[in-house]
Amino acid sequence: MSTASTTPPAPSRTPRIRRVPRVPRPPRTPGRFGSLGPVGLVLAGGISVQFGGALAVTLMPRAGALGVVTLRLLAAAVVLLLVCRPRLRGHSRTDWGTVIAFGITMGAMNGLFYEAVARIPLGPAVTLEVLGPLTLSVLTSRRAVNVLWAGLALAGVFLLGGGGFDGLDPTGVAFAVGAGAMWAAYIVFSARTGRRFPQADGLALAMAVAALLFLPLGVAEAGTRLLDPVTIALGSSVALLSSVLPYTLELLALRRLPASSFAVLMSLEPAVAATAGLLILGQSLSVPQTAAIALVVAASIGAVRTQVRR
Repeated sequence: MSTASTTPPAPSRTPRIRRVPRVPRPPRTPGRFGSLGPVGLVLAGGISVQFGGALAVTLMPRAGALGVVTLRLLAAAVVLLLVCRPRLRGHSRTDWGTVIAFGITMGAMNGLFYEAVARIPLGPAVTLEVLGPLTLSVLTSRRAVNVLWAGLALAGVFLLGGGGFDGLDPTGVAFAVGAGAMWAAYIVFSARTGRRFPQADGLALAMAVAALLFLPLGVAEAGTRLLDPVTIALGSSVALLSSVLPYTLELLALRRLPASSFAVLMSLEPAVAATAGLLILGQSLSVPQTAAIALVVAASIGAVRTQVRR
């Protein structure tokens, strides 16, 4: 009689499952705007702003400078309010004070700039306006090399004015410089508003404040001309080109582009404005004025890069 074997059975081997390497997914096809790349988005936004400014100049005989600003701010405010749907409750007095100051600054910046381009060419107007952010960058950096950038910018301003601004309307020059000062304040209040309001809610509310403040001024200057369908359509186009589209493109770009690179690209605005003025308005510039724009652009880029290194 045979006895059962006491030797334990050999453990069964579980076959190893070979891991099939993952096939990388094909990259997502970028959207219509994303396919441009972040640099392309910024440049497209800058071109949109300056060509919108050129379109605004052609609209001024119909509605005046203040009328055009009113139409632009109203149309942009309506679009932003509908898209963002900002919450009105739950904000402190400081929050509202910040957004109101932002709106006043935004309205003043637009009003002064449009009064400037009604009197002087678009390229020189933007060149003088960009001195505001440039001055802010130089003052906040506090580095000795910024004296070089400030001197370069002043040389550009001297060339732009032909040694005394005899070739440019002095009132237009004053308006452009004032717009530059408001641009610097706009940067400060924009940052404060962004810290207090989510997403673009603060921008939408500030745009509404600016539109309401400018409405009486636009009505006083243009009157019933603001109700003309052609004027409304052109003003809405200016708002689309100068506010809605560039804000959207810049928002998309800043998600993938360092702020420093963004600022360098924004320094090219005077050159883009000069090109728009030439192509749309036939505003040719002299050789000294072209050299002046180049100097101011170089000073702005240099100041931005100095901030980045710091």
